[in-house]
Amino acid sequence: QVSLVESGGGLVPPGGSLRLSCHVSGSKWDFFAIGWFRQAPEKEREGVSCFRRSSRDSWSADSVKGRFTTSRDSAGTTIYLQMDNLKPEDSGRYYCATAWRSNFDCSESRDFDSWGHGTQVIVGP
Repeated sequence: QVSLVESGGGLVPPGGSLRLSCHVSGSKWDFFAIGWFRQAPEKEREGVSCFRRSSRDSWSADSVKGRFTTSRDSAGTTIYLQMDNLKPEDSGRYYCATAWRSNFDCSESRDFDSWGHGTQVIVGP
């Protein structure tokens, strides 16, 4: 199994930046993707970005395109989410998760099976 630990959240003013990290550890590495999701109070969890292991490319939701960037370290054990020009509507708890099915959809949380505990992002004055 794998363990995922998110870090890097915090309070930032509108227009500011944060970099979230997701460290992956464990004995099972045959997942197909690592995704970033977020959930605001009283809202459904939504997909933000996703790194596909086989193609080594990434997907981003329309709401964050041009502002958020996904990358990974050389060892492939840490996935980063660089968030720039943050807006109040970006506030929420951010989670990373792994997809264990080959026919996953980056935007669908139901396709991701292993989750971290999340890190809180608050965009405000």
